[in-house]
Amino acid sequence: MLVLPHMNPVSYLLGLGFMTSITFIFLVGVFMSSWLGASVLQLGEWFIKKMPLVSYIYYALKQISAAINPDQNSHAFKEVAIIKHPRVGEYALAFITSTVTLQSNLGEEELYSVYVPTNHLYLGDIFLVSSRDTMRPNLSVREGIEIVISGGISIPQILTTVDAQVLRSNRSGDFGGVSV
Repeated sequence: MLVLPHMNPVSYLLGLGFMTSITFIFLVGVFMSSWLGASVLQLGEWFIKKMPLVSYIYYALKQISAAINPDQNSHAFKEVAIIKHPRVGEYALAFITSTVTLQSNLGEEELYSVYVPTNHLYLGDIFLVSSRDTMRPNLSVREGIEIVISGGISIPQILTTVDAQVLRSNRSGDFGGVSV
């Protein structure tokens, strides 16, 4: 190996910086997964909680990341839904987050609180939609997230709704495994 007289030969070890970075990231991961690391993380969150503006931003981002992470056991998104939005004849993929009862002079109406992502799940709109105006496709929340993140590339060619499957099985005479 050709070494210039004013250069240190150790600086020529190819990949040393990369291996050091990977080792450092691994060790930080091992530390944070331990009890002591979790305690340090809780202490850091306590400090953030005391900061007026930063705490709101931090907890909002933390809730969003917990909601859209399909690997966690978070049930922020209950189901995938299809709603008529923004115009008649157009539909949008949405996620049902909760159920709300609207009480008015006309009586009570069940509404779904739905989240319609507009930009890779991080940004979106929240609508209260009548339960009669929502269609529930036969998609898991994970599949719905994959469709949104892929920009619609991974959407199945044929979407069936849960209601359509019940209707189809009733027409064919299949009632819970009992033939009619």
